[in-house]
Amino acid sequence: MPKNKRPAPRKPVKQAAEPDHEALAQNLVDIALDIAETDPDDLQAAARKPQLEEDLLVLIRRALRRQHDEVLYGAIEAARYTDPECCRLLQDHIEEEAATLRLRDEAGDEIEIDAFMIPLFVTSQGGLKIEEVFQDDAAFEELSDSFRHTGLASADSRVVLVRYLYDLDEVDHIGYSGLQQMLKEAAASMRSRKLVAAPTIEASMRGWHASGYGPGDEAMELRFLLGFSLKHADDPFYKVPKDEAAADAYFEGRMARYRMWAGSIAPLLARCLSAHPAELELNFLYQDLFYGAKGQGVAELAMLATLADVNGSLDELAQAPERIKAVVAPVDLGTHAALRINLYPLDGGAPLASIDKPLDLAADLEMEMEDLCDGLGTVGLDGILVARRFDEGGQPEGAEAYLSD
Repeated sequence: MPKNKRPAPRKPVKQAAEPDHEALAQNLVDIALDIAETDPDDLQAAARKPQLEEDLLVLIRRALRRQHDEVLYGAIEAARYTDPECCRLLQDHIEEEAATLRLRDEAGDEIEIDAFMIPLFVTSQGGLKIEEVFQDDAAFEELSDSFRHTGLASADSRVVLVRYLYDLDEVDHIGYSGLQQMLKEAAASMRSRKLVAAPTIEASMRGWHASGYGPGDEAMELRFLLGFSLKHADDPFYKVPKDEAAADAYFEGRMARYRMWAGSIAPLLARCLSAHPAELELNFLYQDLFYGAKGQGVAELAMLATLADVNGSLDELAQAPERIKAVVAPVDLGTHAALRINLYPLDGGAPLASIDKPLDLAADLEMEMEDLCDGLGTVGLDGILVARRFDEGGQPEGAEAYLSD
């Protein structure tokens, strides 16, 4: 009889290699740096720039499809310590791609859906109550329809507003891949005649962070309206002219329409947000894609906090603003950077108070200085100056008067 052979040992199953997220992130940084450093006078380098930009978009879209948020956030963080312009370019591209999804309709034409938000500050007595928000069906429908009716969106587009008012903590929890999934759910719902489940959108409504306001307190809260806009990719309504003057006119027209919308829609939105709409005061920031709108809200919140600190310092000093001048300069605090505001008496001397506004390493320093000085201009100070730095005694070096445009 034949002998039974010992079975051959089974070969171990090869595991798919884990993606090297750090290397993928660095690849994104390297391409973005090449784009940022392209010399327009170098014809050979300038000719390569369009291909580099396409390569960057391909890699960003691939990371979004594969839900590799670690790659995208890691790339932005690495770029922050590499080059400020590179970081801004990379972050802008990632955020725009995360807030946009391209699809094909039944005819094979390319369509696009994007996620937009409108940040607004709501002032009330005691703060908003989540159970009162969007209880008026007719008012909510009118609000949703207003985007197309007032020219904020193309007449050929479809706009859907999420029936919820987000706070900053909820917006912070929506990552790049999560937003892409929300876009897919919104697109499926907008293109279907049947009810379509949207679990990611529903999960994004986590509930508001506790405000801490008492019933009689004057409350000012940052909130966000979230919506989705579905349109043909070649819709001329959204095409920005290539000519610089024509592009400026295009954006000025859009801003004018938005301001008219905000002014006319405020009473209706107040009805949507509270059982006592007459008690609300609404202040709108500009409508933008998801992350641009979030950035506006965060920046305005930080500015308001800084100005509150300045006014608080003036109160502690028992000084009228017109008896004080301010000097603004960047400072390196070791672990982070900041813009420092030193308050001085009109006759000179040591600073009476210092207020620091945190500064992102990738921020455009000139723009941040201008924004802060413009904000300080609302306080009523005798004068505002900008300087290169402060010496150890708090005295400014290279100080010049700030002249707003």
